[in-house]
Amino acid sequence: MPRFSIIVPSYGDGGPPGRVDTRLGEGRLSLALDSVLAQSFGDLELIPVADAPDAVAAGTAAGYAARDSRVVPVQAPPASGLAGVRNAGMRAATGAYVLFLDGDDTLAPGALAALDARLAETGDVDVLYAEHERVHWWEGGQDAAAAALPARIPDGAFAPDEAPRLTGLLLPVWGTLYRRSFLAEHRLAFPEGHFTDVGFGGLVTVHAGRVAVTRSVVVRHLLRRQGDPLNRPGEHHLDLLEQAGLVLTRAAGQGLSEDRSGALFDQLLAAVLKTAAHPARLPRRSRRAFFRRARRLYRRHRPAGHRRPAGSLGVQHRLLAAGAYTAFRALRGANRKASSAARRVPRARGLRTRLYYRSQLRRRIDPGLAVYCAYWGRGYACNPAAIHAKAAELAPHIRSVFLVEAGQAHTLPEGVEHAVIGSRRYWQVLARAKYPLVNNANFEGAVVKRPGSVHLSTQHGTPLKKMGVEQAEHPVVAAATGSFERLLGRVDRWDFNLSSNRLSTEVWERSFPSSYEMLEYGYPRNDVYYTASADDVRRVRRRLGVPEGRIAVLYAPTHRDHDAGSDSRLDLGALCDALGDDFVILLRAHYFHDDDRARPRDERIIDVTAHRSSEDVCLAADALVTDYSSIVFDYANLDRPVVVYADDWDVYRETRGVTFDFPDSPPGPVARTPRELAEVFRSGRWTSAEAAELRARFRARFCEFDDGRAAERVVRRVLLGEPAEHIEPAVPLARRTPAPAAAPTSSRS
Repeated sequence: MPRFSIIVPSYGDGGPPGRVDTRLGEGRLSLALDSVLAQSFGDLELIPVADAPDAVAAGTAAGYAARDSRVVPVQAPPASGLAGVRNAGMRAATGAYVLFLDGDDTLAPGALAALDARLAETGDVDVLYAEHERVHWWEGGQDAAAAALPARIPDGAFAPDEAPRLTGLLLPVWGTLYRRSFLAEHRLAFPEGHFTDVGFGGLVTVHAGRVAVTRSVVVRHLLRRQGDPLNRPGEHHLDLLEQAGLVLTRAAGQGLSEDRSGALFDQLLAAVLKTAAHPARLPRRSRRAFFRRARRLYRRHRPAGHRRPAGSLGVQHRLLAAGAYTAFRALRGANRKASSAARRVPRARGLRTRLYYRSQLRRRIDPGLAVYCAYWGRGYACNPAAIHAKAAELAPHIRSVFLVEAGQAHTLPEGVEHAVIGSRRYWQVLARAKYPLVNNANFEGAVVKRPGSVHLSTQHGTPLKKMGVEQAEHPVVAAATGSFERLLGRVDRWDFNLSSNRLSTEVWERSFPSSYEMLEYGYPRNDVYYTASADDVRRVRRRLGVPEGRIAVLYAPTHRDHDAGSDSRLDLGALCDALGDDFVILLRAHYFHDDDRARPRDERIIDVTAHRSSEDVCLAADALVTDYSSIVFDYANLDRPVVVYADDWDVYRETRGVTFDFPDSPPGPVARTPRELAEVFRSGRWTSAEAAELRARFRARFCEFDDGRAAERVVRRVLLGEPAEHIEPAVPLARRTPAPAAAPTSSRS
């Protein structure tokens, strides 16, 4: 039997109507699991629990279980919520003690060793309470002080009567150690509903016979950017009364001492009155009903001889006991209304434009209007263009306007309506559209998110490099990013965020923390890799000027923040010499360098940087050479050879920050010098069986959701409003057929 069972819950937002989505951060789950497995004290079992077999958490847990036998994943009943998931973990636990760790928290280094040492001092106890730290939601933020354990607590193990105000109501469930046989003896489990921690912590307090504390920090608790979801307005606050009643009823049956029953009653009533006195937490129609039910709870469970607290709280006790709701409202401030998010004043250029935008914001939202934008208005491209095309097919009743910079209207297909960024028409459609939505970057900060409008962030690549608030630890990038608060203000406008694989899902949750719905649908721009025919490939190659019968190698380097002048790190002429006459190179520099670079004059090098469609370029290429560009994740869908040129990986990793060790999990051979790169091609390693095996593993990991139908899924979910459960999942990788390559460079893996 292991010493400790660490239960890490993760759950979705399904379940009973009205359930508040309090899901634990799946994007940080790997950090939580790593913090457990890295403990110096190793006598443990780690039990990650998920309530959906296809959830990110389930896949992450399975990967850990394959690497460490101490990891025992558990499947909870579907949509069972936090209580059901934690209870499933308890049923599976075999350790002497149980410790709960939320999926977005981490164990402090040495935490388990400290707990074991403390138990050696106190002997077996039913409950061991510990300290914790509160950690800001991004590393650049300031940590908040934790609510410390009471100062006057007996040194060793003690009976609860010796410290009656030390209860599980004021201390978190996560990070508290529970003796498993104690929980089993009293059949203690998390009660259903919201505020389940209140019910469980109170029941444990009622039954505990021997407790202890440790001043060691056990858990580093993440303060979520959105705050505690349970504090949001809603009918779910009525569940607090149910949990309080459950605890007080059980306490009455146990015959607790006057001090203990009084402490429990005071602490539960303090939580109830805090909700009753906070008008924003309860819908207007429910406030009086909550007060009435709280009064019944008060009168039924107030212990004999109970003394009301002093001050304002004591006044609230008296008003509640008397049922004086009108006076209670006056005490909390009769004229206060539920606070609403302040709107940012539009900062369109020029007074007339600002006034015009404000006037348009006062007009009715147009339910049949959608707005699209790609790469800050650079043209008709990427995911927005693919969604726009599919919307014309599946949602023709929705009128679409594409936003472009001045001088870019020629990039739009014939018949596509557009507005020039900064014009009056631009501000008009942004103010009026129900769907000012599809953007692969971000709309400027002046754009107002109107109630009833829908925003979709499509992103424009799988994040190998650090993004969003995770850039804070890398000064070169953070300086260019600007204010993270302004960035997150734009993120808060998102209703949906698109993901192409599980890595992206995890990174987006960490990098752009907000309350959007994650759409694991794949990238619509990649649909063409499964729908294009051999004729389409030949047509694209002719358009780009690829000579018939030649092998086209696409070279696509990424931008380097620490070296703003870099657009190519290879002598492409020398590479052409090494490759021979059968090859041509398609050069696609990063779009940051589109306007400030010399064009190659070698006929063996075809510059395709200015070509609007990266998808066309990938279809035309028989192989890809890249460093750390996100194009590699898209190109992998084609199942064609890839060679990684990682000449400065260590510098890039330290200055830019990365999400995983790319050269250790590559889609093909890795070269670190021009000579090594040439040798990869001369030796044939680029088309070898080993290269195909690397590519197959890479595709299984990063091409999970791209199957040729991503745009359809997005249109159905976002524009047509179909329920998420009606959207069909991606076709398994083995059943997909990528577009054929023009040159027979390799067999398919």
